[in-house]
Amino acid sequence: MTYTIVYEKIKESNFPPGYFYAHIPSLDLTTHGLGIEGAERAAKDLLKLWLEEKKSNGEVVSEEAETFYSRINIEDAIHG
Repeated sequence: MTYTIVYEKIKESNFPPGYFYAHIPSLDLTTHGLGIEGAERAAKDLLKLWLEEKKSNGEVVSEEAETFYSRINIEDAIHG
């Protein structure tokens, strides 16, 4: 199974520098780790545990649908 992971640098003061969120949008799961590599490892661990729990409860786990991402800049709208 393949799932999309979105990484976002954490800017909160209670986290040490260099940490990233790893979010799996289709499952609404989020974790974090040091650097992209640490965040990816944490996401894989979380995903494996989540899938094991769903399967042990007899729940059907569907694959991710086709996913598209985009970024927009709204600076002009704020200052306009």
